[in-house]
Amino acid sequence: MTVPPFTKRYATPERAAGAVRHYRWIKENAKPLRQPALYTVGPDSLTFERIEGRCVRPEDLPRMAELLGHAHGAAWASDLQSASLGTPHLFPDGTKFDDYLGPREIALRRRHQQGHLPNKAALHAMLGLLEATAQGPWAFYKDSNPRNFIITSTQDIVTVDTDDLSLAPMGYDLAKLVATLHLTYGPLTDQAITTALLAYNAAARRHDARLGTTDRGQLDSFLGLHVVLTAPYVGRNGYRYSLPLRFSHRGTP
Repeated sequence: MTVPPFTKRYATPERAAGAVRHYRWIKENAKPLRQPALYTVGPDSLTFERIEGRCVRPEDLPRMAELLGHAHGAAWASDLQSASLGTPHLFPDGTKFDDYLGPREIALRRRHQQGHLPNKAALHAMLGLLEATAQGPWAFYKDSNPRNFIITSTQDIVTVDTDDLSLAPMGYDLAKLVATLHLTYGPLTDQAITTALLAYNAAARRHDARLGTTDRGQLDSFLGLHVVLTAPYVGRNGYRYSLPLRFSHRGTP
C-alpha cells in the first residue's frame, strides 16, 4: 500500500521559504541527519515523504546522543567554524539562523513576565547563566524533542521539523533532548545522562579533535536554562512531568 505524502502549511510564504532553506542546509551540512524527502515546494506549503514509526524514548538516548554529536560535528566542520553565537548566521540568499543570545534573552525576560521566574534577581541570574554558556565551539539548535525524530520499523532515525534553526553551543541541543525526555517520560538517571554525553562527545570528536569537550557541568547549565525556557509547556504537548530543581540549582551561579 502506498503511503500518502505529508503536506505542511505555513503562515506566510516567507516562513515556507525559510523552512526550505533550513531543510537544504541540514541536507548539505549536517549529513548524519536523515530527513524525509521533500517532494513539492508551494508558495506557503511543503510536501514531504510521510515517515511511519515511533517517537524517541529514553532507551534511545545513547543512540540519539551519538547522532546529534555526529550532526553537530559535521556542521561545525562544514559551515559553522566562522559563526558567532551573538550574531545571526546568514546564508548567501539572506536567509538566516537566529543567534544564540538574543532570542533566548527575550524568552527569559518573557518567562519572568509570565511568572516562571519569581523575581528580578532570578531573571538576572538566568541571564548571567545564558551569557556564561555562550562559548564555542558551536553547533546548531533544532529543538531536539522526542517528537522531532521518528524511529522506523527498520530502526532508522529520521529527523523532522527543521523549520527553525539557530546557533547554539555544542551540547545545548543534547540538553534539550534530555530535558524533553524527562518531561515526557519521567526522570532519567544521572548515569543515563552521563553515558549520553560521552557518546555525544565521542561522535563530535570524530569530525575535529577540538570538538567533544562538553562536560557535565556545561550540560547541567544548559539544562538549567531549559528548566525555565520549557516551563510554560509543562502539562501540555505530552509533557507530563516537571524538570527537577537540581538542574536549575546546578546551572544557576
